[in-house]
Amino acid sequence: MRKNGGDKVTVVVVWKWVVRAEKQEEHDRMMKKYLKWIKEPPIPKELKSVKFFHQTFGGAYGSWIELIEYETLAAYEKANERNLKDKEYMELLQEFLSVIEPAELRVEVWNSVPF
Repeated sequence: MRKNGGDKVTVVVVWKWVVRAEKQEEHDRMMKKYLKWIKEPPIPKELKSVKFFHQTFGGAYGSWIELIEYETLAAYEKANERNLKDKEYMELLQEFLSVIEPAELRVEVWNSVPF
């Protein structure tokens, strides 16, 4: 969707989490499996980009952010629905939940602003 000739509006799903200090090695192994899974063909056409950031200083120690970009909210919903039916994804999700601080998990959906 273009508004007034501006940039294309996209949706970014932001996952924020904190790794339990004693689970850092398990988290790193799980993330390698997740990255392999996310890069395996066929890469969903709805997925525009994925980026990860690890906290360097300030904030809570062990913080991570994943930014997943989609064309539209409907594209995210379609991809999410497919992921929830994928056995390997669900196993990775369970492993992920076992190595993070549950109270620190945030999943947010952001729209770009086409000024």
